[in-house]
Amino acid sequence: MTVLPDTQTLALDIQQGWLTIWFDQPENRNALSDALVAELAAVLKGVRDDRSIRGITLRGRGGVFCAGADLKNFKENFQASGDREATITMSMGAAEIFDLVNSAPQVVLVLIEGAAMAGGFGLSCCADVVICESSARFAMTETAIGVSPAQISPFVIQKLGYATGRRLMLTAARFDGTQAHALGFADFIADDVPGLEAIEMQLRKQVLGTAPGAVAATKALLGQISGQPRSEVIRLAAENFADRMVSDEAKEGVASFFEKRKPSWVVKPE
Repeated sequence: MTVLPDTQTLALDIQQGWLTIWFDQPENRNALSDALVAELAAVLKGVRDDRSIRGITLRGRGGVFCAGADLKNFKENFQASGDREATITMSMGAAEIFDLVNSAPQVVLVLIEGAAMAGGFGLSCCADVVICESSARFAMTETAIGVSPAQISPFVIQKLGYATGRRLMLTAARFDGTQAHALGFADFIADDVPGLEAIEMQLRKQVLGTAPGAVAATKALLGQISGQPRSEVIRLAAENFADRMVSDEAKEGVASFFEKRKPSWVVKPE
């Protein structure tokens, strides 16, 4: 079992192989401060190779998911100096956290209360499943304050498709959870927190019935085949399948099928 790092901006909780990462800076609406981003990166890197961590949930304390970038930091440290190279370095560094969530070998859920704005919305687009309140609020506000949704744009397009993602980024349109569900951003919606958590527990149950190595291999394959020619996809998929076929998990899974029992990785939620 991975020893999780000490964190000041995040609250961490592990139950039955499920890691919940709480953004714990409600005083600034859980904005993506340098400290929060660094700690989130450290946690995700720390559990990346730990197959005992079967899933990850991202949530926000204080009734809000994430307000996006820390604009005070931008103003004081980048606009004031006008240092273009420093700004490029900062933006490229911020890209790491989106990649870490997007490529995590575990199933990543996002539970959204209140609001997910700008970078917080983009971060949610990197998850495997999004669950939000019907009254939650969303917008990519970057163009409304004169900047671009640069590092989140590929993940917004990945989640919403080109036409919808383009429209929402260019217009900085605001929408709620019900509209987010209709747009395809929210996979599930609920009217209150107990409803959100009930959906999450059902998803946890489903994930805890899957083989963790197979989940990791599937996510790796999905990352490899995006945008590849069909001939390359066929080969990559075949190699991925062949590696799994001879794995201990596959042998256990096939044996359990014929023996009419649950495979060893199934965890029954308490």
